[in-house]
Amino acid sequence: MQTARRVRAGDIELGCRLWGDGPTTVLFVHGNLASKDWIELAAPWFPPDIRVIGLDWRGCGDSDRPPPGADYANYRMEVHAADMLAALDTLGVGFCHLATHSTGGVIAAHMLLARPERFGKVLALDPVAPLGLAFDEQGFALFEAMRSSPEVTRAVMATAAASLFEPDSLGAGKVPQLRAGAGPTAAMFERVVRGAFGVAEGVWLGTPRHLTEERRAGCLSTRMPELRHEHLVLWGEQDGWIPAADLKMMTRRMPDCRLVTVPGVGHSMNLERPELYAGYFGAFFGGLNRVS
Repeated sequence: MQTARRVRAGDIELGCRLWGDGPTTVLFVHGNLASKDWIELAAPWFPPDIRVIGLDWRGCGDSDRPPPGADYANYRMEVHAADMLAALDTLGVGFCHLATHSTGGVIAAHMLLARPERFGKVLALDPVAPLGLAFDEQGFALFEAMRSSPEVTRAVMATAAASLFEPDSLGAGKVPQLRAGAGPTAAMFERVVRGAFGVAEGVWLGTPRHLTEERRAGCLSTRMPELRHEHLVLWGEQDGWIPAADLKMMTRRMPDCRLVTVPGVGHSMNLERPELYAGYFGAFFGGLNRVS
């Protein structure tokens, strides 16, 4: 069972989708240029005792797109975290677990530090670590180029799901070619590219700047020892976006954090190998039986 709706989060509304109706609640926090739909292919394999809530960031998916403030301040990571907390309040969810992807990992860290008592376990897929990520001027220019061109957006996003594509078709100046037999996964990839191209300016241009500031300021990284919730971090060995060194530092500095390297996938196992992602998801969250 899945249902779609919009949910109030302070002065905006966020897109929301629910899968399942079991006693254990898991909130999915997606990554940059993405949406709640990035776990759609995996959802049919989730255990029946789990209810999954997917929320779109402000500016993404079916959520409102507030005009950007000065320096995109209303699209900071802590603002997205506050939106998620407010939406959980509206939904009446007092306690849940977290599943994150990519930049959703930083948003989740802000949520865990703000309201630690509200959350249990965390499954982090190729997360941006609490260290943040550093983008240079060339990196900022890439996001500008993507925002101006669906073709550039598709080419860059193909590198975030590398195992779906012919290796020789990836690279500067090339048109990514999906592997033969990709089937529903190929159709989903094209759909998420269209969705990415429609996100708000505050997401396109604000996210890389805010992640760079997180890296420079170090406010989250110094608080990693406070992140005591059990974390399972999954990192695809073909992931060219998230430095493995950052994730190894997470496991050293966070009290209950394990890192698993997954062969044969890139940055987005939830798109590349949804059944495999669902297996990790079910093994980690299944059977907890805590009502939210």
